[in-house]
Amino acid sequence: MSYEDDMRDDELDEQGTAVDDAGETPEPDLFYGSVDEFVREYLIKVYRRPVGAQGGMKWAARWWEYPEALSRLDALWRAWEHLRLDPATGMSVWWRDHADHHMPALLSPNGPFAASDDQNKRGEPLPYEAPPAGLFPDMRRLT
Repeated sequence: MSYEDDMRDDELDEQGTAVDDAGETPEPDLFYGSVDEFVREYLIKVYRRPVGAQGGMKWAARWWEYPEALSRLDALWRAWEHLRLDPATGMSVWWRDHADHHMPALLSPNGPFAASDDQNKRGEPLPYEAPPAGLFPDMRRLT
């Protein structure tokens, strides 16, 4: 089998965009399969802020138990998945328009995690506890 045989059988439209056999642009694959994977593997590691009594900001390791937080984090994940495909300014737009908007609301002492006692130390990832098995199925395996 040659290299060409291994490549996708997509054709290109007038703009040079790949299209499938039905003439539609295929959806790009997700990088993270769920909001949990996004939070666990990306967000808590790159958005390092001291939370708890010493920092004044609040975060809950069991973030998935808070409806507002779950909705905002799902929106952050979906925006990240879309904007990661823009190699020029996608991540800057994601930080400016999405993370910089939602994270202060989430971390606010009056935000959804106001009652949380979870804490970390400066420079450590945000606290994280795995959700119950099956709560966030991998969307890459559902299509």
